[in-house]
Amino acid sequence: MMTSFFDQFASPSFLGIPLIAVAIALPWILFPTPPSRWLNNRLITLQTWFINRFTNQLLLPLNVGGHKWALLFASLMVFLITINMLGLLPYTFTPTTQLSLNMGFAVPLWLATVIIGMRNQPTVALGHLLPEGTPIPLIPVLIIIETISLFIRPLALGVRLTANLTAGHLLIQLIATAVFVLLPMMPTVAILTGAVLFLLTLLEVAVAMIQAYVFVLLLSLYLQENV
Repeated sequence: MMTSFFDQFASPSFLGIPLIAVAIALPWILFPTPPSRWLNNRLITLQTWFINRFTNQLLLPLNVGGHKWALLFASLMVFLITINMLGLLPYTFTPTTQLSLNMGFAVPLWLATVIIGMRNQPTVALGHLLPEGTPIPLIPVLIIIETISLFIRPLALGVRLTANLTAGHLLIQLIATAVFVLLPMMPTVAILTGAVLFLLTLLEVAVAMIQAYVFVLLLSLYLQENV
């Protein structure tokens, strides 16, 4: 029973070929492309409005140097939201429940922000490792603690996204299993449990969008410290 609950997180394969690449590439096919006409349709207009609002909100605390990351952050945000939302459909696979994929996003982007800070303003970047006014006996300990916290950042990014989506999917499957088990024995309880399942599904939709936003927002905050 417990093994079947976690089977949904196994990477699907066909004839021994992993299909995770298809799951990652599928969202890009679903995005509408702007037409050559002067006037866009409602879907393109809504997509453009959402991306503009998100980009303006995300880059508000950044200086001009950080605005170069606007395209990368907006693309990553839309990509993560689409993957997370598609994973809520029945008989689908969510690539962002794989820690390896999330770490593949988190580590290079976090490392890029650190390298930019060390290249542009090394004194300020290294100054984050030692708060101002620290007593002299605590300096070695604080430097070690701040260095460890710096290297934990990409791990926290990947684990947060993986854990939230995995927990939500498991909870939905557990409650759905309870509904099917209770339906022949206690229909009233099963209906109430189904209502809870519906509310939980709505919550998971919100979590799928919020976690994508938090992932990109934290990357922008790391970039803000280094530009």
